[in-house]
Amino acid sequence: MTTQAVTTTLAPKPVGPYNQAVLAGGWLYCSGQIPIDPSTGLMVGHGDVAEETRQVLKNLTAVLQEAGATPSNVVRCTVYLADLADFQTVNGVYAEVFGGGVSPARACVQVAALPKNSRVEIDCIAWLGEDSASTSGS
Repeated sequence: MTTQAVTTTLAPKPVGPYNQAVLAGGWLYCSGQIPIDPSTGLMVGHGDVAEETRQVLKNLTAVLQEAGATPSNVVRCTVYLADLADFQTVNGVYAEVFGGGVSPARACVQVAALPKNSRVEIDCIAWLGEDSASTSGS
């Protein structure tokens, strides 16, 4: 199986030895995104979990699109929250992107802390198909 890095300037640059996503055998594994505006490198929302979630999903969608996918290709997400009390708010914004059709399988967990004091981080896995390595936009 071959693997291919997926990178876009429309999502924040990785801050460590990882890629925004990796395409492997038709599966796209997207790294977790936090609410950073890729054009400025600054955090968005400043503690407003709804705004943070919108930016996180915007970043994830940009990575998906770079690989030739859309949110409808996503089969699994993990949502990381700094405070589980934010669940309902995050869920409402999440439904704006993943609420139609068959929603992805999902886990949601509270964590002790997230990078840059973010309140939310989301990663996902998408299915692009067997021949996707040759059609990826990266």
